[in-house]
Amino acid sequence: MIMSWGWPFLFSILLSFSTTAYSSTTTIFTNQGIDCFLECLAVNSDQYGKIEVYAPKDASYMKILQSAIRNDRFKSPETPKPLLIVTPRHESQVQATVNCSRKHGLQIRVRSGGHDFEGLSYTSPLLVPFVMIDLANLRAIDVDIEDNSAWVQAGATIGELYYRIAMESPIHGFPAGFVTTIGVGGHFSVGGYGAMMRKYGLAADNVVDARLVNVNGEILYRDTMGEDLFWAIRGGGASSFGVILAFKIKLVQVPPVVTVSKLTIKQGAFEIIQRWQHIAIYEVPKELFIQVQISRTKFRRNLQAELQIMFLGPSEALMHIMEEKFPQLSVSILYIILILSDPCGPHTLQVSSYDER
Repeated sequence: MIMSWGWPFLFSILLSFSTTAYSSTTTIFTNQGIDCFLECLAVNSDQYGKIEVYAPKDASYMKILQSAIRNDRFKSPETPKPLLIVTPRHESQVQATVNCSRKHGLQIRVRSGGHDFEGLSYTSPLLVPFVMIDLANLRAIDVDIEDNSAWVQAGATIGELYYRIAMESPIHGFPAGFVTTIGVGGHFSVGGYGAMMRKYGLAADNVVDARLVNVNGEILYRDTMGEDLFWAIRGGGASSFGVILAFKIKLVQVPPVVTVSKLTIKQGAFEIIQRWQHIAIYEVPKELFIQVQISRTKFRRNLQAELQIMFLGPSEALMHIMEEKFPQLSVSILYIILILSDPCGPHTLQVSSYDER
């Protein structure tokens, strides 16, 4: 007799088998492998002090895990969590973690800032035991103004990088993202867009060297990893190829005065956006960046547009451009220009904000 179970029934069996397999695999590894893994780490990392490892039973485990989870839906009990969290304080400890994970059949997740939209730097959709390497302790930044470059470790944030550059020079910067808590390791390795990308490209376009631990635990630089791999880790996600330890970046020239403007437009927004779409690429200078965010008004009856503007130059030059290209907005911007001194560095920041009702 032939029995037809149907797809729903078969799917239920497969799902049950997968869940059981994951549970039993985790239990087996927990009972038989963790001590061996920890012993492997201890043997291979004693030179630079005891490596810090946290298990779910440790009091600090959840605090460290959730310290850089930016999406609250991944804080739920159902989210797959690391079998262990390793927080290296020296690059050799990253090598040891990679070698021991490979030896004992553990997958690895690498977290720098935790801004991954899908939480892939600290969860696993594959339902297999994994170790998370948290790079928060590897955040050194070495700025070389004479060489127009800087080495920055993967655990540093882009906010820390901006600050260090500004402390060294009022006319140097780096084209990367907007949110200061974004980690360098993940941001640069997937591209890294920001307000200076029209003039200088993405963050990845300005990476000139890298230090990476490959699957064999070896530290590679650009000249030893080869141009194909160096190309891949600047946009393809470095975690697919190894663990990024640091990037060497090329600094860019910025004027000592930068103008920033934010306008909320509730009337005639679509006409202005249409105009912006037609001229933004070819008819405005690359020093001008305009980002449009569309949302509903307070009473959810209409849509409004918020224009976030950054111009690499003084407000007078911005006004000249706006009067020529966006005459609908020039009066609004002129009305609310303020001159401020940036308390975080030697740059002068000219800020304008306007809410058109």
